[in-house]
Amino acid sequence: MLLAALIPFVPLHAQTGYSLKEAVDYAVKHNLNVKNAQLDAVSAEARIGEIRAAGLPQVTGAVSLTNNIIIPKFFFPAKTFDPTAPDDAPPTPVEFGIPWQGSASATLNQLIFNGSYFIGLKAAATYRELAQKTTTSSKVSVAEQVTKAYYSAQVAEERAKLLDLNIARVDSSMRETKAMNASGFVELLDVNRLEVQINNLQTERQKVQNLIELSYALLRFQMGMPANEPIKLTDDINAVNVAELRSESTSQDVSYEKRIEYSLLNTQEKLAMLDLRNVRSGYLPSLSGSLGYGYNAGMDKFSQLFTNQWFNNMVLTVNLNIPIFDGFTKKYQVNQKKIAIDKVKNNQNLLKQSIDLENNQASINIKNAFATLETQKRNLTLAEEIVRVTKIKYKEGVGSNIEVVNAESSLKEAQTNYFTALYDLMIAKVDLSKAKGELYSE
Repeated sequence: MLLAALIPFVPLHAQTGYSLKEAVDYAVKHNLNVKNAQLDAVSAEARIGEIRAAGLPQVTGAVSLTNNIIIPKFFFPAKTFDPTAPDDAPPTPVEFGIPWQGSASATLNQLIFNGSYFIGLKAAATYRELAQKTTTSSKVSVAEQVTKAYYSAQVAEERAKLLDLNIARVDSSMRETKAMNASGFVELLDVNRLEVQINNLQTERQKVQNLIELSYALLRFQMGMPANEPIKLTDDINAVNVAELRSESTSQDVSYEKRIEYSLLNTQEKLAMLDLRNVRSGYLPSLSGSLGYGYNAGMDKFSQLFTNQWFNNMVLTVNLNIPIFDGFTKKYQVNQKKIAIDKVKNNQNLLKQSIDLENNQASINIKNAFATLETQKRNLTLAEEIVRVTKIKYKEGVGSNIEVVNAESSLKEAQTNYFTALYDLMIAKVDLSKAKGELYSE
């Protein structure tokens, strides 16, 4: 009993709280797209090892056993064995070989010089760099998707809270109106109007609840989290410092090097240059050597292969291959590689233009988002004041129930517009951070 009392109780389906940063960190570890990019990086390491292995000694072994069931015959002139044979005598057949032959050998091959191999070694580090940057690019994409999904879920929850407050407020008004109707001060029509308003609010509340569930499902998907795992958002979207966001968004500086896409193109340019050098290295001679050592034997009977002596042999070979003429194959390959390099450079310039455009669009969008948020905030304040005044007028008998219903509807619309504007601002902030290459860093 004492031990049980010391162990804290943990609910079976306890919700785990995640801030935005924690959600992004979780996604970077569990999102399947990131995992696939990481697997590609591991595969690149294996490819690098394969390139290096081509320059290491290659050792092969071979064992063979041959049974000459019918020994082939070779033909010699009849006078070879019988000088007195007539000139037109048929050739004499002679068996060449023995029934059983065996051999065992090992060969060592070593690449001494090959231009393509040394270019491949230089490309190995670039392959690794490309794989790492591809993984980073996947992480940036996941960070963007998770951030937007996180904000979407936050706004949906805030809308639900406001609708709950509106339902409670209208419900209170309806109870008061029912009491006034029972006393004969207001018509039943006023009660019905409020009841219709509550029904509409409850319907909208259910829609928002469905939206919340969808937003959380999307967030879990982007994070790589199981669909049925409970999750709680710990950040408060109402705590966003709009003034601080505005100051952070005023900088117009654009650094192409901060964008992972530009960095990837730089690495691809390096690989394209190495590819060109690899083709050109085909004009160089290649040198390799091999050393073979083995034993062989030939016997009349199979059993003699295991009792009689085997004789050793050794051979050393040096191969020098000199390219002389290939029908201009490498010339046209060089032309193709040069065109590939030009295309990479064009893509770099195109990406620069795209980054400039993205940054300008994101800057304009966030300015518009700030202006819209300020307007919607003023509208929300005015709508709250209108509701307060119309209720007072209605209670004092100088206002109508329709004014109250209209004021409540305007307040709900202003609340929805405010959080929509806040969401648009946060999305614009994400787009601007991505355009500047500041959205995610390892």
